[in-house]
Amino acid sequence: MQIYVDADGFPKAANDILIRAALRLGVPVVFVANKPLRHGTSELFSHLLVSEGPDIADDRIVELAMPGDLVVTADIPLADRVVAKGAFALNPRGKLYTEDNIKGCLALRDLLCDLRDGGLMTGGPPAFGRKDCQAFAEQLDRFLVGAVRGKKGGKPS
Repeated sequence: MQIYVDADGFPKAANDILIRAALRLGVPVVFVANKPLRHGTSELFSHLLVSEGPDIADDRIVELAMPGDLVVTADIPLADRVVAKGAFALNPRGKLYTEDNIKGCLALRDLLCDLRDGGLMTGGPPAFGRKDCQAFAEQLDRFLVGAVRGKKGGKPS
């Protein structure tokens, strides 16, 4: 299992949580971004620099993600694409996207986008805060522990 991070705009607090969890459980992480980023110095961490442009990083993540991998992203269309390949996606606010819920999340995202485009709604999500960090840490831990347990003969959660 591998973790891919849509690293452009990834919150630092969530990044710190991810690095600690990956080190604790020995899970490799690939940070994909269109600009150089700093991350942990462990051999578990690598950085994939892609050229700038719409969806270039997303396309590369979709290309690399395999069934059972985890992609950390706030981008619901990207989450939809990797879930279709059999991977999982986790929002930095703690929402795990699976085959069971991704289509509903994508439909809601599209509806809200239409409402914003029509001027019926303004603004976006609230600032990333402590509750988001806690939800991300809990869901990440639940997923990773289940995946590690699955390798040892148990079922991933």
